[in-house]
Amino acid sequence: MPGPGNVGERVRNLRLTRRLSQAQLAGHDLSDSYISLIESGKRTPTPTVLRMLAERLGCTPEYLAEGVEPEQRAHLEVRERHAHLALLGGDPSTAERDFDEVIARSDDPDLTSRARWGRARALEELGRTGEAIALFEELREQAERDPGRASWLPPVIALARCYHAVGDLGQAVALGERALTRLRHLGLGVGHEYTEVGRILLLAYLDRSDPVRAHALGRRMLASPDGAGVEPDESGDPVDGYRKASSRALGEGAVGDALYLADQAVAVHGGVTSTLARARLNLAGAKALLRGVAAFSAELDPSGLPPALLGDGTAEGAVTVVSTPGNGEGGRTIGLLPGRSAGAGWQRSEAARVAAAEEALELLRGTAALEGSESTDGTIERARALVLTGRPEQAIAMLEEFLDTGMALAAPASDDPGQVTGMPDGDAARVRKTAQARIVLARARLAQQDPAAALVVLRAAVGHLDLLPSGRLVAQLLRELGELFEIAGDTKGATAAYRQALEAAGLRRPTPSQTADCDLGRV
Repeated sequence: MPGPGNVGERVRNLRLTRRLSQAQLAGHDLSDSYISLIESGKRTPTPTVLRMLAERLGCTPEYLAEGVEPEQRAHLEVRERHAHLALLGGDPSTAERDFDEVIARSDDPDLTSRARWGRARALEELGRTGEAIALFEELREQAERDPGRASWLPPVIALARCYHAVGDLGQAVALGERALTRLRHLGLGVGHEYTEVGRILLLAYLDRSDPVRAHALGRRMLASPDGAGVEPDESGDPVDGYRKASSRALGEGAVGDALYLADQAVAVHGGVTSTLARARLNLAGAKALLRGVAAFSAELDPSGLPPALLGDGTAEGAVTVVSTPGNGEGGRTIGLLPGRSAGAGWQRSEAARVAAAEEALELLRGTAALEGSESTDGTIERARALVLTGRPEQAIAMLEEFLDTGMALAAPASDDPGQVTGMPDGDAARVRKTAQARIVLARARLAQQDPAAALVVLRAAVGHLDLLPSGRLVAQLLRELGELFEIAGDTKGATAAYRQALEAAGLRRPTPSQTADCDLGRV
């Protein structure tokens, strides 16, 4: 633990422990009245006096000044690094415990700030998102009060991610666009921060049914090099990008940002790359393309977009023409999601849907670095893209291997979907992923013109979804389930799924005297 109180209290406590009078501690160099003023907190000793007093009291000057011995400080530094390693190693519970210990024992502001950041990340990984948000907000306020000590970019990006996770899409978008604007102002179009902000915003725009912004962002960050709109320095040297951004921040007096970006440059130069962040961005882009957003290679009208999404030299009121083949008004309109119109930013023809799915497959080829649930997401989205591009057999083979046993095609044990056999063990996330895989498998069976097999799979998926708590993600799956029941000819199943989607989204079932006027596309 740090030494009690301030410098004066530590001097007095050690003097009494050593059974010295103030005159004895003062010796020939100081006066006893000066010692009294130090102990009462009315005088702050100079470094020279601190060294003199520490020698006579048998301690170190660091202990008198800060209350922590060098050995103890080094121990806390090591503990803080071990906590970060535990977090990176997938053990957030141990990380939280160790970060708590460092916070309780350290009086070094920088070490304490790093430990608080680590604890917030551990809370986020543990699913205690509300607590993480509160701590990230404190870190953001601290960085904004003292921009010379810390950068506000990391907590703002973390907050955007957490607010998206709890369904506060307005806050997620506002904070994400603020961070993206700052990064672009600094000329930084590379690195973990840039790709993570892009990933969060893509998913938030998609969840908010804002295809125009999702398309504009995806086009700038993910369009292929032979297409227009790629971020100019996205393929550049990340070390050089961080260094230039750090220099620009320093020139503006934003020392906290300058230090943070310089540290990132050193980390990248030392071999820490943004491969994982880029893979996550690719996955988010693929999800947008597979849920109706127009292909990123297409040009759309940028009118009304926020500055963060406008490219250099693009006039906000400029009008361009959609250039994706088959995306014009003459193409056959397709209903990608129930309740979702084929307006600006959405795919509006079969050819547009196939073009977007092919782009998604290309993006998914760059997701090999993903692990765990994110790797599972990549497998499911790849299967979805194969269905949309007319390759349902490949999708079925991939999903049946993922589901491991083929139980998805087995007949239910009873008419009660909650009693479907083959339910895997695991937490809600695993159950949700299994339901997602079955839903895509049902799409593949429908693409093969086999509605009977599709219905078996869909009823199995209902059994999984019945086990999950209500929320936005479950509502989205139930909405898609209703669409597929409808295509398969099961009107009763479709009605039940649509009703459950509304309830999962927090909308109460209407009474007979009420009429429902709900946009399921925005659930």
